[in-house]
Amino acid sequence: MTTDSRDTEQFTLVESAGPWPFVTRRRYLRPDGSHHVWESRPHRKALLGRRASTLASAGTGLLRCLWNPRELNWWIGAVFALGSLLFMLGSLLILMPGLAQRWSFEATGINAIFFAGSIPFTTAAGLQLLQAANAGDPGPHGSAARQRTVWFGWRPHDAGWLSCALQFAGTVLFNINTFDAMLPGLNWIQQDLAIWAPDVAGSILFLISGYLAFAEAGHAHFSWRPTSLSWWITVANLLGCVAFMISAVYAFVPVQTPGFDAAEISVAFTFVGAAGFLIGSLLLLPETAIHPDP
Repeated sequence: MTTDSRDTEQFTLVESAGPWPFVTRRRYLRPDGSHHVWESRPHRKALLGRRASTLASAGTGLLRCLWNPRELNWWIGAVFALGSLLFMLGSLLILMPGLAQRWSFEATGINAIFFAGSIPFTTAAGLQLLQAANAGDPGPHGSAARQRTVWFGWRPHDAGWLSCALQFAGTVLFNINTFDAMLPGLNWIQQDLAIWAPDVAGSILFLISGYLAFAEAGHAHFSWRPTSLSWWITVANLLGCVAFMISAVYAFVPVQTPGFDAAEISVAFTFVGAAGFLIGSLLLLPETAIHPDP
């Protein structure tokens, strides 16, 4: 056991938990015999000390958080939601060519929608990484932020920071992938190098990031916590990451056209992935208001 002292108050660490090799939950013993629980995700997102009931409060919390621009978590959720909606719109226009024709959208315009959607993804991921880098050192005394702003940080032993860093890198690759998709006249190998390669690399980073966030929220490599709103957020995002990964696999352009419509399958899973991120993004809004005190 170890002790941590600040302001003359002694805390004794009695339990640590988390998906190896990360520690995402610590339980401390106070001098008065009561317990204090520290968790990685609430610490990273400055949710410590906020009280609420259960997941049933999500509806009330959502109404309360529809406009809350003073909270960085609100901006992260809102901007992620915007990017998700643009990805879903672009996917629908491809899957429903009649709708695209009615709205006078050609392939170049649809690809521009995907590129526009990648910008909010990168912005929100950057805000999330900034938040994680300035969360302060883990400990029993809350989530006091650093006095000096850290723009990127280096905390590879922190599951939350590592998840945010990998996701941010993945969004940058999506910026490259969606921008290159607007270039005209690319042959199959140019499409694979300029569009598919950054797409599949970004999707791999997203998948690892989504899993790390899921493990952080559940304090285990696999968990079942249906009463936790934070757990549902990470589940929705992880499912979205899986869908994006499947989409990237089917987006490969071979020398010869396959006997099935791989492009349509890829776009369908892009829509599903964006829907998963939209759900996770919207659930971020009430998380700040209804996070339970552990």
